[in-house]
Amino acid sequence: MGVELLGVYDANGGLRGEVAYALGHLLGRRECALCDVTHSTIRRKPAWDAMVASLGMPLRLRHLTELTAAESAAVGAVGAPVVLLVEDGLIELLLDGAALRDAAGDVERFRAALEAALRIRQDRP
Repeated sequence: MGVELLGVYDANGGLRGEVAYALGHLLGRRECALCDVTHSTIRRKPAWDAMVASLGMPLRLRHLTELTAAESAAVGAVGAPVVLLVEDGLIELLLDGAALRDAAGDVERFRAALEAALRIRQDRP
C-alpha cells in the first residue's frame, strides 16, 4: 500500500459543503487552517501545487465527508483540520489544527512544519 500524507479539511465535501464553508468563512463563523494554506480566495495556490509535487510522496486532500471509516476515526480522535501519515493501513498524526494555524496560510511555513514532523517520526526508534 505504501506511504502517503492525508490532509483533511474542516469542511464537508460536495457543492453544499463548499458553499456552506464559503459563506461561513465570509461571515467569520467558519475557519479551516488547512484551507488557508492550500487555497487563496478563489482557487488552489500554485505554490501549494509546486510544494506537493516536490514532496516525494503523495499528499491527498479530503473533506470530512470523503473519508474512509478508519480515516474518519483518526480525525475524530484529534479533530480537523489535520495532516495524517497513512502507511500500510496505519494512520498517524503529523500536524494538528494548532500546527496548521501556526502556518498562518503560508505554504513554506506549512512545508517546514511538515518536514519537521516527518524528521521527528523518522528519528524515533
